[in-house]
Amino acid sequence: MLYVGSEVPLTEDELNLAQNLADAFSAAYSRYEDFNRLELANKKIEKTLVDLKQTQAQLIQSEKMASLGELTAGIAHEIQNPLNFVNNFSEVSHELLTEMKEELDNGDLEEVRAISKDIEQNLEKINHHGHRASDIVKGMLQHSRSSSGKKELIDISALADEYLRLAYHGLRAKDKSFNAKMETNFEENLDKINIVPQDIGRVILNLITNAFHAVSERKKESVQPFAPTVKVRTKKTGKTIEVVVSDNGKGIPEKALDKIFQPFFTTKPTGQGTGLGLSLSYDIIKAHGGELKVATKENKGTEFKIILPI
Repeated sequence: MLYVGSEVPLTEDELNLAQNLADAFSAAYSRYEDFNRLELANKKIEKTLVDLKQTQAQLIQSEKMASLGELTAGIAHEIQNPLNFVNNFSEVSHELLTEMKEELDNGDLEEVRAISKDIEQNLEKINHHGHRASDIVKGMLQHSRSSSGKKELIDISALADEYLRLAYHGLRAKDKSFNAKMETNFEENLDKINIVPQDIGRVILNLITNAFHAVSERKKESVQPFAPTVKVRTKKTGKTIEVVVSDNGKGIPEKALDKIFQPFFTTKPTGQGTGLGLSLSYDIIKAHGGELKVATKENKGTEFKIILPI
């Protein structure tokens, strides 16, 4: 309350002045209350923003761990193949060495030379498959650790081939009934490109995993004979290299097509996806100066195209 008094009656001008003063006081107090409410609202917004950032970070980590799970599940199967070769060639080489000792005792140097040549070839194969196993483990470790952001010159075809098989065996490990045909068409003698392998690997793994899910869903719903197929190809176009992942799955509904790269949007059932996979993939490709494009037809299939500068 603001009180104005006088011992004598106020004139008209004085009354107007007092009224104007009261109005000004009232307006100022209203602004003060508005400011307090605004300050409180700002604090709530700031807290909400912090909470959202924390939630987003958790969801991004969840998405990365989900893709890591897909990858890790395929490691045991993939690494077993080169290890079997290493074991088999080691056993054969051991037998050949025993045979070589016998031929040395017999003095047959010609046969010894032939056996030594076989052993030399076996050792080359052991070395090759040993490196193969090492590369698979290296790929898993690169995928699981936080991205260093360091770019390396990478053979994109080899990277795509690696993640295609790992994604397939990852899904097979979770669902033994799952099966799909894989087709590859990698252009020969492609230039190596400067990329962050962990990041581009995540993008390729995500696109291939999505493709396998799409053909799997169509297979479950199809009453007609259906052959689930996922294709991966690479090619050079001018000053760019393309990695194309296509499937003959259900396709993406037209009404959802303009939303698929938005964070948290997903066409998968609740609990089967965070809706961050394609959003993160889009951001990663953009950060590399590239493009991520999609073409789809319902009940025909979908094609994702990664375009990266050489």
